[in-house]
Amino acid sequence: MALSNRSNGFAEKILIFDTTLRDGEQTPGVSLTPEKKLQIAMQLDKLGVDIIEAGFAAASQGEMEAISLISKENLRAEICSFARGVKKDIDAVVKSGADSVFLVIPSSDLHIQRKLKKTRNEILEMTAKSVRYAKDAGLTVELGPEDATRADMEFLKEMITKGISEDADRVTPCDTVGILTPEKTYKFYSELREAFPEITLGAHCHDDFGMAVANSIAALKAGADEVHVTMNGLGERAGNAALEEVVVSLKLLYGVETSIKTESLYDTSLLVSRLTGIPVQPNKAIVGENAFVHESGIHTHAILSEPSTYEPIPPEIVGRTRRLAAGKHAGSRGIKAALEEMGLHPS
Repeated sequence: MALSNRSNGFAEKILIFDTTLRDGEQTPGVSLTPEKKLQIAMQLDKLGVDIIEAGFAAASQGEMEAISLISKENLRAEICSFARGVKKDIDAVVKSGADSVFLVIPSSDLHIQRKLKKTRNEILEMTAKSVRYAKDAGLTVELGPEDATRADMEFLKEMITKGISEDADRVTPCDTVGILTPEKTYKFYSELREAFPEITLGAHCHDDFGMAVANSIAALKAGADEVHVTMNGLGERAGNAALEEVVVSLKLLYGVETSIKTESLYDTSLLVSRLTGIPVQPNKAIVGENAFVHESGIHTHAILSEPSTYEPIPPEIVGRTRRLAAGKHAGSRGIKAALEEMGLHPS
């Protein structure tokens, strides 16, 4: 998918690939039943995500059941399952009824040698055979070179070329341990976009250094067409790029629209938090309880006059409302406004 001629450099259509139900569920302590996964998938579909990675079909009977349940709902979104580069994993994806497979195969020497005990040539062979096997089974194939940001770039290109030669539909190099910076991300994706101008290129960023959202946007700016995200930034270790932060940043800071109905973000966040049992930190951007709460007298005075003085994001855009809090730092105007909201009119 070639880049558009828009001056901002972003692709004409950015695909939102939500992995809350796979990478997000790998958050320690989270275990979703098939019924809970279906609830979240239906909300994500309503929210407008393009692709839902519903789980890892080969991992367990419960995962198979969940993906099958979601696939049978005939949702608007494409339903995807994770798989390794082995036939039994791909067979499980086919059996689940998923539309596509996120085919993850190690690409760094560290993972190839230490984890799989294989050689680069064996990985290239695995890539070609796995992609072809999945395509012949009728799946849309998204190749995910694992730990790609620590891989040798020339080998990574060779691996991607192998996948494309076997008709891979999309390629998403993974920043598996979140070691990119925005500058490195831009360089990394610019080089890959130049080498592979026609393939749909995705970004999969982890938040180990707190830069997953910034790196995801840098990747999109450099030519990626797709971004992997999770609601509330869920994921193992420090989590993944937060869907709500990526989408709202694109919309308000870059003027880039996506398929996401942003007014449903807060409801989706609440549902995911309730069903996973993972609370959202109060000061979390966009969906945190304090994101649109104002206490300081200086701030509330200005907010009552013109909300944009201290609100870079209009709350209604993300399904929120502003609240003025009474506390140590509150001023008289803020307290008066808060009381009036409760139907009280102080003299």
